[in-house]
Amino acid sequence: MTNVVIIGGGPGGYEAALVATQLGADVTLIERDGIGGAAVLTDVVPSKALIAVAEAATDTKGSSILGVHATDVTIDLAEVNSRLKKWAASQSSDIRQRLLTQGVKVLVGNAELIDPQHVHVKLQDGTEVNLDAEVVLLATGARPRELPSAVIDGHRILNWKQLYEFTELPSDLIVVGSGVTGAEFAGAYQALGSQVTLVSSRDQVLPGEDAEAGKVIQDVFADRGMKVISQSRAVKVTSTEVGVAVELSTGDVIKGSHCLMAVGSLPNTEELGLEKVGVKTNEAGFIDVDKVSRTSIRGIYAAGDCTGVMMLASVAAMQGRIAMWHALGDAVHPLNLDTVSSNVFTDPEIATVGVSQSDVESGRETANVVNLPLATNARAKMQGISEGFVKIFCRPDTGVIVGGVVVAPKASELIFSIALAVDHRLTIDQMSQTITVYPSLSGSIAEAARQLHQTQNLS
Repeated sequence: MTNVVIIGGGPGGYEAALVATQLGADVTLIERDGIGGAAVLTDVVPSKALIAVAEAATDTKGSSILGVHATDVTIDLAEVNSRLKKWAASQSSDIRQRLLTQGVKVLVGNAELIDPQHVHVKLQDGTEVNLDAEVVLLATGARPRELPSAVIDGHRILNWKQLYEFTELPSDLIVVGSGVTGAEFAGAYQALGSQVTLVSSRDQVLPGEDAEAGKVIQDVFADRGMKVISQSRAVKVTSTEVGVAVELSTGDVIKGSHCLMAVGSLPNTEELGLEKVGVKTNEAGFIDVDKVSRTSIRGIYAAGDCTGVMMLASVAAMQGRIAMWHALGDAVHPLNLDTVSSNVFTDPEIATVGVSQSDVESGRETANVVNLPLATNARAKMQGISEGFVKIFCRPDTGVIVGGVVVAPKASELIFSIALAVDHRLTIDQMSQTITVYPSLSGSIAEAARQLHQTQNLS
């Protein structure tokens, strides 16, 4: 029986543990903060639940376009946050119980590599143990990046892990950082009733996403009353007697009741003994891995946000599974990021897979593209949806679908059909000839494929 030691109980760690026990290994998992890690306890689960509440508020307020005139919408943030934390704790407990049922030994504490075959663990109760390990998986995640010029106090200046302690809505929330985390929380709190100012160092919010999709979100933010300050950096954030003051690179100072710092993540890799053992990291501290999750040291694997590889819970989980399949001799396919779907949970959502517009415009990829606005879709009209689009990319010569973007409510659900097409190399004709429900938003995906058929014939 192979001894497997997993450091970190987030998606990369607990999914790997379940695979390893299925394959007959003796598995010990060490987690210091709670099973499920940040993804379950302070990030994905509670943040998306908060966003769901914000969506409900938006739908209620905006229902007058459908002829439904709602009364005033009131948000009890104390109740909302209490429920979010309970849901997260419940999910963590469920995962822990599943691990125990499958025979995984779960230890609470901090772990450090002694050498590639031994792990030292300082348990929460103060005792210490050394574990033998034929296979080690590092899945320690990441944490919010903090700036010395904006000291997090958990009261007025916060990172995204601390937002669930609010008992009242912040009256004027300043969000620094317009990436995925900043945009999601900015949109959510604006919908909940806060006045939000979003500070973006770029021309447009969500600079890492499809540019046309980012423009839709920025326009929606503006329409809903959010103030977006573009091409400006926050150089200093300080607490005042009544709130916060944010000094910008332009010299301007903006004031609010609270400030959320959403300026990226740092890997939790400092105290693992990596340098001593010889595990290579990049300049930012992320662990270098190959497509089967191997590090530079034989027998040591890594998965999840600590690797910096497409920092998604779904990718972390797959990296962990792949690591165990490879280490324990099962059939394994290397990680293929070209078929990974990702989603930004703004309102509307942005979902993407495969080849992007920037890939095509830069010449890295050759593809034909169609962008079909949702405003022409019958179901969208019925639901009062006026923003968003479906975009599909295909090879000019074969018509094989290689990528797509969906900007729509529940785009995270709509992207699956395009992801399936990318993964299985379906053609635009195969997609367009599949009958969709009428009326449905998914009908726009088939219609975009039909338009690409015309484009292909003309190219």
